[in-house]
Amino acid sequence: MAKSKKKDVLDYHYEGRPGKIEVVPTKPSNSQRDLSIAYSPGVAEPCKEIHANKEDVFKYTAKGNLVAVISNGTAVLGLGDIGPEASKPVMEGKGVLFKIFADIDVFDLELDATDPEKFVEIVKALEPTFGGINLEDIKAPDCFYIEERLKTEMDIPVMHDDQHGTAIITAAALFNAASLVNKKLSELKVVFNGAGASASSCAKLFLASGVKPENLLMADSKGIITTRREDLNESKKFFARDTPHNTLKEALKGADVFVGLSVGGILSEEMVKSMAADPIVFALANPDPEISYSKAMASRPDIIMATGRSDNPNQVNNVLGFPYIFRGALDVRARKINEEMKLAAAKAIAELAKENVPEIVNLAYNDANLQFGRDYIIPKPFDPRLIYKVAMAVAKAAMESGVATKPIENWEDYKEELLNRLGRDDKFIRLAQEKAKRNPQRVVLAEADNLKTLKAAQIAVDEGIAKPILLGNRERILALIEENNLEDISHLPIIDAYADTEKAEVYAQLFYKKRQRKGITLFDARKKIRDRNYFGTAMVEAGDADAFVSGLTRKYKEVVKPIFEVIGTRSDVRKAAGLYIMLTKKGPVFFTDTTINENPTAQEIAEMAYQTAQVIKRINLKPKLALVSYSNFGSASGEEPRKMAKARELLKEMDPSLIVDGEMQANFAANNELLRETFPFSELAHNRPNGFIFPNLSAGNIAYKLLQSFGSAEAIGPFLIGVNKPAHVLQIGSSVREIVNMITLASVDAQTSPNSQN
Repeated sequence: MAKSKKKDVLDYHYEGRPGKIEVVPTKPSNSQRDLSIAYSPGVAEPCKEIHANKEDVFKYTAKGNLVAVISNGTAVLGLGDIGPEASKPVMEGKGVLFKIFADIDVFDLELDATDPEKFVEIVKALEPTFGGINLEDIKAPDCFYIEERLKTEMDIPVMHDDQHGTAIITAAALFNAASLVNKKLSELKVVFNGAGASASSCAKLFLASGVKPENLLMADSKGIITTRREDLNESKKFFARDTPHNTLKEALKGADVFVGLSVGGILSEEMVKSMAADPIVFALANPDPEISYSKAMASRPDIIMATGRSDNPNQVNNVLGFPYIFRGALDVRARKINEEMKLAAAKAIAELAKENVPEIVNLAYNDANLQFGRDYIIPKPFDPRLIYKVAMAVAKAAMESGVATKPIENWEDYKEELLNRLGRDDKFIRLAQEKAKRNPQRVVLAEADNLKTLKAAQIAVDEGIAKPILLGNRERILALIEENNLEDISHLPIIDAYADTEKAEVYAQLFYKKRQRKGITLFDARKKIRDRNYFGTAMVEAGDADAFVSGLTRKYKEVVKPIFEVIGTRSDVRKAAGLYIMLTKKGPVFFTDTTINENPTAQEIAEMAYQTAQVIKRINLKPKLALVSYSNFGSASGEEPRKMAKARELLKEMDPSLIVDGEMQANFAANNELLRETFPFSELAHNRPNGFIFPNLSAGNIAYKLLQSFGSAEAIGPFLIGVNKPAHVLQIGSSVREIVNMITLASVDAQTSPNSQN
């Protein structure tokens, strides 16, 4: 890892509040009454109820949605035995994944316990606190013993994800790969390379799925595990076979399936060529697979290939499984995670890959035609259907196998509950980044002689979300790159508006032609174009860049004016507007207008609302707009409520199918239950709005800044709508993260903009 990258990672974990997680109260705790109920003396009441009926712990506490991620740090992926303290960042990270993918709360516990017996006793004592136990990064063979003991002796779900997570996803991939090549599981000849926890669990799940024991061979670092070997532990003895094969090369001749959970580069093209027709190769070593995707695909045209890497098709990623397996297990209060539940998860994941892919997934991966086939045998990690497809399958299997203690009674209600858990802000940016990566655009950064901008540019390059163009003083930029170890971006194009006289003249002529009848002389154009904001917007207008981002160090008006003068608004738009994307726990919410139009007319509000709807559609969400004011459907008189009501009428004329309502007060718009109860006739009563259109600049600006300041939402923007080509303005003093988010959205905007050449 380069020095700069290492520093970025350490800063991420250190800055602000150290670590990645915190505990947040879920009940009001503002008054003395609240505190007396939350703690003493009021808390005695739920304590007495639980004492009388132990099952009430799920009713009155967070146990039912709380999982412990537990490790002793003896086998941390890629790092080995680093101890409990050093494993804590990994366990916190696992907790983050549980939360963002399945809305499961996590306490991470790092135990100073290398003795399996001591480890088991500690974890057993935790059962009253947790609804489930996720074991992580424990060395083999201890992990087998520990998990088996805990599964036997505890009445809550226990799973060692290193073993079973990979097994479940790999089994799903096997089901679909075998069906594509018309091979029965019972006839497959399977060879594993690697005999650790993951490989053992994968192999056992393959056997449970129908692969015959005599057709499955496993190799460790000493060769094929045969009955002739005398160096085998109990785990490996289970896979010992009476076979003449001693080496991986020998075993692979005529084999149908290779599964690698070992080390990179161990599988050669010759070995792949020796396999049976339509070979299935799962090279899952990370970061370097047993054979690279390119070499495997070049070795023969009939191969079906999967790796653990996100930059290859068919990524085997544990996040497809463990969050949803625990979700389903917790929701039926399962006593175990058994083989039936794991197999149900694998089958649900496999079946999902055969269904039509939602457009939001196609957009995220920049593939208009993702469909079941050799390059798509398992779903993508950001598929929003995973939570209900997998969790529901696991819950049903738990009920059918007799380990559920709280059966689901209404499956439609349960599906709706699961979908509501998806409304987190995290996925919006991740989906945008995935889409940006598929076709990164040239984004000119007008303040590249600022360290924050350069750090953001480095992240954009590292993540592949854009192709930054650095605009600013060359010497200053190069000095900052050197001083801060940002060598990874030293290759990026650097353009100095003062030094590049040839381009400056071209852009001055372009600017003069656009503004010569609006008071600009050629002399004025040549002078103004030296300003980096004029120069940068001219780059976009001339086609030398795809998008423009500025505003970190300059006032908003100083940045917006060049955008309007050089790029201008679209021909079908009277006025551009400023839109903020507010990332809330209920999902992204779009605020318009927050930065430009001081007191728009009803017609202008309708047009801005229409443009907001188009932006929401372009990122594949269904627009649902609330026109907010201080009145609810005529409850108060005044020019402003009348204006918003009229805007709705005009908007309905522009697009009758659009879900929009108002005028309405903000609390009713934000609270769907309150709206249904009081105004059930409203179009938004059963459609929680994701767009808020404000009556004037003051209202919109105050609203987004209050939300942002109180920590209720993260703001991205202002995102300019109605502009002829992608150009967007940062807030003064934006963080590196905020700049990266804006670069991401600018890149996506350039991909999808109506006037984009892409």
